[in-house]
Amino acid sequence: MIGSMEHNEAVAFAQSWAQAWNSRDLERVLSHFAQDVVFTSPVAAQFRDSGVITGKDELREYWAEGLRRIPDLHFEVLGVYLGLHTLVINYRNQLGRLVCEVLVFEGDLVVRGHGTYLGEAGNPAGVR
Repeated sequence: MIGSMEHNEAVAFAQSWAQAWNSRDLERVLSHFAQDVVFTSPVAAQFRDSGVITGKDELREYWAEGLRRIPDLHFEVLGVYLGLHTLVINYRNQLGRLVCEVLVFEGDLVVRGHGTYLGEAGNPAGVR
């Protein structure tokens, strides 16, 4: 799907992704991810040394904990970038920090994801 996705479809995906996060609908967010997904993030390094989350079940556990720790979580999509099998969602989080979510697709599902933060170290997402 992503290989032939039009820009307007990518924008619609990103808006739906943000709405799912903003409504705290974790299962809706996870519906786009493959069972064997690998996700990396400097925030994940606060939960496990490697910063690597492997598999949908671990991703569910990690994000559920994040939602618990960040009750005011909110994402505002600023830009959507479309590549070959790759979608980048540039957004501002609840702390006003700039973030890019890099999603790599196989077919309709994300198989790799990377949370990246603009120049933030330590606690870029404001996890408590």
